[in-house]
Amino acid sequence: MTTTWTHIPILAQQIADLLLVNPDGVYVDGTLGLGGHTRCLLARLGASARIFGLDKDAEALEIARTRVNDDRLKPVHASYTEAANVLHAAGISSADGLLLDLGLSSYQLDNPARGFSMLQNGPLDMRFDLNGPLKAADIVNTWPLHEITRILQDYGEEHHAEKIARAILEARKQAPIQTTQQLAQIVEEILPRYGKKHPATQTFQALRIACNGELESVERVLHLLGQIVHPGGRVAVLTFHSLEDRLVKNNFKKLAQSGSWRLVNKHALAPDYEEVRQNHRARSAKLRVIERVL
Repeated sequence: MTTTWTHIPILAQQIADLLLVNPDGVYVDGTLGLGGHTRCLLARLGASARIFGLDKDAEALEIARTRVNDDRLKPVHASYTEAANVLHAAGISSADGLLLDLGLSSYQLDNPARGFSMLQNGPLDMRFDLNGPLKAADIVNTWPLHEITRILQDYGEEHHAEKIARAILEARKQAPIQTTQQLAQIVEEILPRYGKKHPATQTFQALRIACNGELESVERVLHLLGQIVHPGGRVAVLTFHSLEDRLVKNNFKKLAQSGSWRLVNKHALAPDYEEVRQNHRARSAKLRVIERVL
């Protein structure tokens, strides 16, 4: 399995350039995934450096451990919101840097069994942590109309939220909605397809965000940065949709206005044409970096 899945870390060199303030320091990769970014960071770090690689996905952690194969990496099954506790448990007060890659890993997206993709049939799951309590199937089969409509509007920015929610409720009267293709077909039957984008894209995004409490986790970690990174340290956040990027942008702006932090890049960095050409999943990425000064 470790050789099946591929993952191309996005903006990897730029992240290393901006994040690595101390070549022998301690860093936290809060979203280890398959270890692509961590491997790039370790190539630029000294022998005594350490990276704590956190991830809610235990399967991805094991793949990353094998792929990175470096004693300087300490994989931990935990959410990035627990980063300060992970450091403290290791006897470390704070880190030199924190990386958050908020995108879905290729391993998760390309594995039909995880239920993230509308293009491959699989169980309607979508949990990052397979021990998590809420599956996408729970939402579509048990939540009321107004709640499904709300998450489609708020998390998917879906203009046809109520129409889709009503179609889901009608379909589940006949039989439970159990697979990704069942759900994708329900949406496709009521929404026309424009171009290459599947009409269920925003519905799947909304369900994934709701299942994993993604926006709440981002909001929480942004309020904990002072407990994770010490003065002189930096935080780099890679976002892939406007909801996350807005949260990061607004929180970074407030931190900079407080005088305790400074924006390393005032405007978000994006992959260049060549990177997007080689890796289509990089097309919506935005990188923001901030440094703690006090």
